[in-house]
Amino acid sequence: MKERVQDTRINAIYARQSVDKADSISIESQIDFCKYELKGAEFREYRDKGYSGKNIDRPQFRQLLRDINDGLIERVVVYKLDRISRSILDFTNMMELFRKHDVEFVSSTEKFDTSTPMGRAMLNICIVFAQLERETIQTRVTDTFYSRCTRGLRMGGKAPYGYRTEQFTLDGIRTKRLVAQPDEAEQIQRMFEIYSDPESSYGDIMQTFSGMGGLGDKRVCPSLLARMLRNPVYVRADLPVFEFFKNCGAVIANDADDFSGTNGCYLYRGRDNNPEGIDDINGQLLVLAPHEGLVPSDLWLSCRHKLMNNVTIRSERKPKNTWLAGKIKCGHCGYALLSMANPSDIRYFRCSKRANSRNCPGCGKLLVTEFETIIYKKMVSKLKKFQKSPGKSVGTLLAEKLRMISEYIDNWAEAGFEEKRNAADALISRIYATEGKLKITWNL
Repeated sequence: MKERVQDTRINAIYARQSVDKADSISIESQIDFCKYELKGAEFREYRDKGYSGKNIDRPQFRQLLRDINDGLIERVVVYKLDRISRSILDFTNMMELFRKHDVEFVSSTEKFDTSTPMGRAMLNICIVFAQLERETIQTRVTDTFYSRCTRGLRMGGKAPYGYRTEQFTLDGIRTKRLVAQPDEAEQIQRMFEIYSDPESSYGDIMQTFSGMGGLGDKRVCPSLLARMLRNPVYVRADLPVFEFFKNCGAVIANDADDFSGTNGCYLYRGRDNNPEGIDDINGQLLVLAPHEGLVPSDLWLSCRHKLMNNVTIRSERKPKNTWLAGKIKCGHCGYALLSMANPSDIRYFRCSKRANSRNCPGCGKLLVTEFETIIYKKMVSKLKKFQKSPGKSVGTLLAEKLRMISEYIDNWAEAGFEEKRNAADALISRIYATEGKLKITWNL
């Protein structure tokens, strides 16, 4: 019976090509080499084009492994060892699978015999060097990237708002540089001017630009503003900017004398650092760019310091799981309701007093998603009633606030977490809830 099963097994040829380049051997040529090794025997082809050998996430390779597990394959033939794997761990696991199913492995150009200890040892040595080659290539690519960065070459991507790109030659290398768009540049300056006021917030910027039609095709939201106000691409970098980034631990590619108050900057993630937050600059690479900045350094720095101070103050109480956090209380005891998850990852509210084994019957069954929907509908209703009969005359500040809330409410499905929280903050003071009772204290 065993002989009959083995007789039904076939040869497999596996070929892989990550990119189609003039100096890389094509899949068709690989298969021709492997067919010569089989000397006319029947075979099944497995081809992966456009896939790296650094891991096994390749569709045809996974199919080959499935066929081996099903007992369909007798021998696997490849043009060269690195066509099938460049990872020591993946290769070791693969060879263990081959041994388990009595599958022979053949490299048509390297002539390995996996039936002997010496052959297996040589095979392992070769896979070590294959992985070394891959890692060396990765290092070389990284070195080239950072070499281009430090020279001020633009590394691709869409131009930030306020600029367009144009062809440019720097040190004999063709690249692109940023060129200011006058109308957009004025909006960028206005944005920084608004936020530099100690009493202002993202909401003030959003109110201003919502009335102006936004920022081109960008919807003005807190996450967008957080990125734009921190981006040194806009600053006219002078010595105080140099000192700011130096004190924050950035790696600065240019000398202090080069910071003349004209050029903007590029900020790249450092080679070996993993930033802990949006304001973690330590180890990042700052490079003077060949374009002109849009915002005076004193204005840019005042906004940057304000952002860093705001994050420090808010970091310990930032909500994560519901935009109602901090507002919703137990209808029995008045303690905070916490957002928790069951084993099925369904979130629900639980009374913090009851959770700590204190004397409270709890809030009952309140699912977070369902309860948020209820509160959203209550907010819509409240806003409509207030707009129909506001009572006394509405002042300018309150009118701006209502316009901001209305924008959030009207675009609720697309609104982000912070936008929903801002709307709730503006409308609601407190929510007292149980499964059968709801009381909302409104700000309006």
